[in-house]
Amino acid sequence: MSERVLRILVDSFGKILLPGLMTTIPLTVISFCLAMIIAVVVAMVQFANIRVLKQICRFYIWVIRGTPLLVQLFVVFYGLPGVGIILDPFPAAVLVFSINEGAYCAETMRAALESVPAGQMEAGYCVGMSYLQIMRRIVMPQALRTAFPPLSNSLISMVKDTSLAANITVTEMFMATQRINAIYYEPLALYCEVAVIYLIFSTVLTRLQRVGEKRLGAYGARKG
Repeated sequence: MSERVLRILVDSFGKILLPGLMTTIPLTVISFCLAMIIAVVVAMVQFANIRVLKQICRFYIWVIRGTPLLVQLFVVFYGLPGVGIILDPFPAAVLVFSINEGAYCAETMRAALESVPAGQMEAGYCVGMSYLQIMRRIVMPQALRTAFPPLSNSLISMVKDTSLAANITVTEMFMATQRINAIYYEPLALYCEVAVIYLIFSTVLTRLQRVGEKRLGAYGARKG
């Protein structure tokens, strides 16, 4: 590695990391929180087997999972202005990422809810609990423990997927790297550098996932 490339990498590290902390992480956190709200609602509707609403939820999941995330970003950011709906880049990205991730997480939550033995519901009714009380106190805590690992993987994937937001002019890490590369034209070094930063973020989340799994495991053992 030449001295020039090394100097560029050192100089650009902070310029790439800052948009990661100021844009990539907030975009991921906000989108994932909204996605989880969508996922829980959609999963509970399916679990409750409310016929019409269940069909609507299945249609939503079918459409979102069956179309590319990049296409969804373009439809919302570049397509909606054609019908008079104009969104700024960041809110548009939050909307698309939350709706997209919500569909995948909804299936995770649905499977987790269905993994809870049916006898748990019956036992709740026997002691006089309402449906919502059973879901909140008995079914949902067990389902969340089951869903935690795949949901954590979805969060890690979302951190990397936020790089697609550069296509709708969101100034996150990947776009910052593209702008720096346009000045110095060192694509190999600079794109490897941003890959390392993404790897650092993913590694931190992976470690937090392991800690969370251990604590949930210990909590489940105590409850058992």
